[in-house]
Amino acid sequence: MDADRLTFAVATTAEERVARRLGLHTVRIGVRGAAGLPEGRLVSFGVAGALGDDLRVGDVLDATRVVDSAGETLWEGVGLGVRGARRGTVLASDVLVHDAAERRRLRMESGADAVDMESGVLARSGRLAGVVRAISDGPGSDVEGVDATVHPDGRTDVTGLLRFVARRRSGAIRAMRDALQALSSLEKAMAS
Repeated sequence: MDADRLTFAVATTAEERVARRLGLHTVRIGVRGAAGLPEGRLVSFGVAGALGDDLRVGDVLDATRVVDSAGETLWEGVGLGVRGARRGTVLASDVLVHDAAERRRLRMESGADAVDMESGVLARSGRLAGVVRAISDGPGSDVEGVDATVHPDGRTDVTGLLRFVARRRSGAIRAMRDALQALSSLEKAMAS
């Protein structure tokens, strides 16, 4: 993959750390681009949730399409050629999709493999060059409330994180462990 002249747009500080360690030109755009979009050709980079059972935590997608909930194409490309990554379609969502039944419905209606909240914003900018996402939660994962752990600009909301852990306990610990595994897989895939 040739990362020259590409800006890797990430939502969170955790994704930003991974991209910077890899030496990628990186901008944290926040959740759904709340911090604004930079100029130039953009790559949607970070984690995503699986919509189907064929993806596992840590699998890396090098997307060839971004679609909306009706399956309409927002962006299409050849992918970035990330070694070992799977080709796939990413669903653009405005909200965190945490319910297993909702994930199945979205999979059926859109045909997408995974869902995130930034790729659609980037696709609609007309400057999306690719999407590289690692799966951080499976279709049956319980991630309800994880969105309260991040400020709109992508910084960790410590109070929200503590509340999430207190309320969800083992589910929160599993979600954090899975996110770390996904970020590690993303870093390994991009480094190879």
